[in-house]
Amino acid sequence: MAMSLQMPISTSLPSSSSSPCVRLRSRNFRTLCTMNAKAKAKIPIPPTNPKDPFLSKLASVAATSPETLLNRPVNSDTPPYLDLFDAPKLMATPAQVERSVSYNEHRPRRPPPDLPSLLLHGRIVYIGMPLVPAVSELVVAELMYLQWMDPKEPIYIYINSTGTTRDDGETVGMETEGFAIYDAMMQLDNEIHTVAVGAAIGQACLLLAAGSEGKRFMMPHAKAMIQQPRIPSSGLMPASDVLIRAKEAETCNGRRHRTAICY
Repeated sequence: MAMSLQMPISTSLPSSSSSPCVRLRSRNFRTLCTMNAKAKAKIPIPPTNPKDPFLSKLASVAATSPETLLNRPVNSDTPPYLDLFDAPKLMATPAQVERSVSYNEHRPRRPPPDLPSLLLHGRIVYIGMPLVPAVSELVVAELMYLQWMDPKEPIYIYINSTGTTRDDGETVGMETEGFAIYDAMMQLDNEIHTVAVGAAIGQACLLLAAGSEGKRFMMPHAKAMIQQPRIPSSGLMPASDVLIRAKEAETCNGRRHRTAICY
């Protein structure tokens, strides 16, 4: 949401000489708000796992050598920032950090970019947690925002998620959370690159397969797996409710398999 500044307005204008100044300030204020409305829009970023290996390495590079990330060559055939795993030279040494822009006496210092801004600048939607309602809601919002910003540029979805379950197998979300993101991807005009950087299990595997043809990637040690849907445990319930939930799980499982076969 764009921030608006409140300008003190005098209740009386004693002389006509102050009127042009007030009108000029008002016109400049409206022009500034119009030009910066899109640039200052704050888009919510999906929650991220602080222990995620990809984000940890990206944060380390951003903190030690931000100009390495901000001045990277653009290559439409290669998803951005993936070479961090295969290029140790991007991890700056202390001597290199002292020679960087931040330590140069003749150039102004600037703080390293924060991870949400860095990912959004690279048109990256990062899914690093199970697909709970908060994650799916913000992923859909980010996809819509990136299409609104530029419907012709590709969108990159990096996936390291166990779907609607946790690592220990406990169900934390409904199967519909994955289908919500999938339907949003199908409505986009942008080319979508999907990359598995860790695990793509269950509904996350469906999102990996939903990328544009020829633009689906997996890291060498990533894992993709379709698994049977699980019903969240909610204590005692009537037998009829158990049957309804079981039928719903079977319906979601069949829908997911039919969708994955298309790719």
